Amino acid sequence: MSVSAELRERLNRVLDPELGASIVELGMVGDISVDENGHAVVNVALTTTSCPLRTQIERDVREAALSLDAVNSVELVMGVLDAPARAALMQRARTFAQDRAPQTSIPFQAPVLMIASGKGGVGKSTVTANLAVALAQFGQTVGVLDADIWGFSLSRLLGIQGDVQALGGKMQPLERIIGNGKIKLLSMGLLADEDQALLWRGLIVQKAVAQFIEDADWSGIDYLLIDTPPGTGDIAMTLARLLPQIGQVVVTTPALAAQRVAARAADFARKSNIRVLGVIENMSGLICSCGQRHNLFGAGGGESLAHELGVPLLAEISLQAEINEGGDIGEPVVLHEANNGVFHQLAQRILADVAPPVGALGCTARMLDSIERAVATNA
Repeated sequence: MSVSAELRERLNRVLDPELGASIVELGMVGDISVDENGHAVVNVALTTTSCPLRTQIERDVREAALSLDAVNSVELVMGVLDAPARAALMQRARTFAQDRAPQTSIPFQAPVLMIASGKGGVGKSTVTANLAVALAQFGQTVGVLDADIWGFSLSRLLGIQGDVQALGGKMQPLERIIGNGKIKLLSMGLLADEDQALLWRGLIVQKAVAQFIEDADWSGIDYLLIDTPPGTGDIAMTLARLLPQIGQVVVTTPALAAQRVAARAADFARKSNIRVLGVIENMSGLICSCGQRHNLFGAGGGESLAHELGVPLLAEISLQAEINEGGDIGEPVVLHEANNGVFHQLAQRILADVAPPVGALGCTARMLDSIERAVATNA
């Protein structure tokens, strides 16, 4: 198979964020060429020039192309579908929507973010909890899945306790209202004692994670954040198989050891066709009462990793006693953070750029709306 054919096959796994269908299947990918130096030129046509999802599509195509060993650089030639091609796309989209049989209740428009790290102890769960609360403060309904089966802690960090009930054969996540938003949580911490060790391995773990996704009621969420255990094991592979729309956010500390292990986690993600969306550097420094900064774990690790992966550095979170104290009592520090605080800024980046929620502003949705208005007007 030629490199161009391999690349087209790889792009089959890139989904239109709004329709949940392959951009190749939708007819959005045109000519593809790869020269002897590994420079790929990919033609992609959108439904409209001003498509608000353009940035995400460009990022996903570039990520998929660079996941091939034979591709060293990517040039995207962005265009717009002509009228016959748009009509064909809409027909494919309607057929796909009719034939698609969702295996989960997760809205396909809801971004799914896997919060991952290469090693433990980098504060991944704490970042997940505070990001979830910040998104909820911006009016989002945020699903949170604690997929760290052995190291579950989010029920304590988020201050959500109680028994998980089933309704209509589906587990009902426990909820906490945050301002105008809401958090919906499922965690082993709600099903087992916090001090209880789970001696689960292999298929049992995979089945447990699959049940949290397939046998739970995630309807109505705007985002799903999944806190995963460190490393690149069964749970990450299960998530990649069940949720093709998933993207990974890598949490690291400035230390070189954490950075290198995090790079392996990102490499696993790309080989599993999971988009790497960005890097968060946690424990980036300590500001003492005198105002001086102390880089206890080194400096620049997050920025270096982001540069290596070709993704943005989303946040640098300093060491704060309040973060740990808030987690201990189930009151994440972001609840008392200023609007320009680090977690609010992180949530704004997620909302505006990294993984914006797909709604009525999507290009296909707007086009369908225009068509329906035109039909109603001429009826």
